[in-house]
Amino acid sequence: MNTKLLHDTLAGSMEGSITFPKVVKALSAEGVESYRADLVRREVTFYLTNGETHVVPMDFEPCPIAEDFSSAELLAAIRASQACEQTYREFLARAMSAGTTHYQVFLAGCKCIYFGRKGEFHVEEFPVVKERS
Repeated sequence: MNTKLLHDTLAGSMEGSITFPKVVKALSAEGVESYRADLVRREVTFYLTNGETHVVPMDFEPCPIAEDFSSAELLAAIRASQACEQTYREFLARAMSAGTTHYQVFLAGCKCIYFGRKGEFHVEEFPVVKERS
């Protein structure tokens, strides 16, 4: 397992120097099948196809997580990210404001599931990521 790649990928996302398509490509090539971003603990757990896992701390200021989960607010944050209208840090703050406690990205399944405090959830499918030339 290339733990440096996992750390660098998350750091690049946090600083805005790497795009989601590049994240997906790099992690998939490393054998990552999914990752879980825990916004309460501020850490990401990477799950590899061979059963290995690795935890990387997320470097961002903690934000309060809303008591109630708002799919509408979360969806607005997701769409703003897809339109490149905000940074990943801004997305995290908005997701937490919408009541998101954690989310899991399934790379091969092209799906992300966001969860709230009371078991609420939102499923967001994304297209197969193709890197632009």
